[in-house]
Amino acid sequence: MQASTDILRTTLEQTFAGLQEARQAYVPQLKPREVGFIMSIATGIAKVSGLPGAGFEELLRFPKTSYGEAIYGIAFNVDEDNIGVVLLGDYWHLQAGDQVQRCGRVVDVPVGEGLIGRIINPIGRPLDDKGSLLASDHWPVERPSPAIMDRAPVSTPLQTGIMVIDALIPVGRGQRELILGDRQTGKTAIATLSEHGALAYTVVVVTEGNDPPGLAYIAPYAATSIAEYFMAQGRDVLIVYDDLAHHARAYRELSLLLRRPPGREAFPGDIFYIHSRLLERATHLSPELGGGSLTALPIIETQAQDISAYIPTNLISITDGQIYLSPSLFELGVLPAVDVGKSVSRVGGKAQRAAYRALAANLKLAYAQFEEMENFARFGARLDDNSLKMLDHGRRIRACLKQPEATPMSMSEQITVLLALTAKLFETITLDQMPEAEQAVRQSVADVPADIQAEFETAKALSDEDKVIIVHCASQALLPFAAKQTPAECTDHE
Repeated sequence: MQASTDILRTTLEQTFAGLQEARQAYVPQLKPREVGFIMSIATGIAKVSGLPGAGFEELLRFPKTSYGEAIYGIAFNVDEDNIGVVLLGDYWHLQAGDQVQRCGRVVDVPVGEGLIGRIINPIGRPLDDKGSLLASDHWPVERPSPAIMDRAPVSTPLQTGIMVIDALIPVGRGQRELILGDRQTGKTAIATLSEHGALAYTVVVVTEGNDPPGLAYIAPYAATSIAEYFMAQGRDVLIVYDDLAHHARAYRELSLLLRRPPGREAFPGDIFYIHSRLLERATHLSPELGGGSLTALPIIETQAQDISAYIPTNLISITDGQIYLSPSLFELGVLPAVDVGKSVSRVGGKAQRAAYRALAANLKLAYAQFEEMENFARFGARLDDNSLKMLDHGRRIRACLKQPEATPMSMSEQITVLLALTAKLFETITLDQMPEAEQAVRQSVADVPADIQAEFETAKALSDEDKVIIVHCASQALLPFAAKQTPAECTDHE
């Protein structure tokens, strides 16, 4: 019994001695914490005082909502006595005098494989009722664009399946191609195939109409950071901004609320910079960095076909080309309503397959001559036989360039139709028969030898013998539509 008492006493003495040593060795750590206060609240912004250490674009934390959701903001204007903050959430419960805390970091967004197939808002909150996100990491929404030495030339085409684009306005992987046009001319339809399973390999970053303008402002930057994560893995990524006119209006609203000086057409002077630093992040990385690419398709809505307005001209000068959709062509039923004369691709032509290149140059010239002649013929002038033939050929080119929405064409089908146009196989076919005739030519691809079809995917141009074989297969497919055509004998392929 005495032994047990001694053991207990010894244990207690050692314990209290340890506690005494720990108490004597403890030095309180005083960590300063900056706390600010809301001075005023306006539509999507707040004026905050009392955070002298806050930096530009630092993330600030505001009181939570009644349902426990944290509200954040971005320090947008860092003045001497206050900070103009862009709010990123529901701010109706905030009021003057509420506390504001620094987060010590910039706004970021979750990235990773777990985002594929999900719909999220710009700060990474899911909107699709599929549960929480499984993110691999968090990347800042604003990241510097790759250095010049880290980039590689655009050398691989981005096949859209739309013949007028792939043949006449080719887009390369890593390019920035602007899509512009008036309201409801088919801009979004060109860029997306949402009804054909694309969501399974897509991340959708959206803002709703009742969201604060701050969310609309950071949305394209957040989406680009998500896309850059996959590009860094060596993948080819496509990003569509729909649309940057709305983004520019959101930035203008924020700037005017924060009393930034307006410039041309009431836009702040740095509106060019917010779009240039966004689109400069689209590129083709060098092989040393994985060789991934990020292709950007910004969309912008024009007003009354005015492509010389402030925002459109900004984006035209930033991007590597533009695809212009004409309301006049849309009203005539020419879909997609791409105006070939006002559209250009300054980079994609170098990445275009050789099988396209020779055909596309002649086709674009013939189509441009047709449009000029068609405008001239509207004045009722008498035309000679050559001019009439040019009009007939141009109308058939236009008929072949028509393409129903969400019906992409393979490269083999496109090249076969282009060769048939170049060889003027459609000249004896009436315009009302053109859709069926074009479909027959597309189906004739099955008769083209496999080794010739394999050459479509290479950088090698088609030989004259290959072209003859393809043209003869197309002409055989058109025999039921053109009784006046002389049936051509099939050319043996060795």
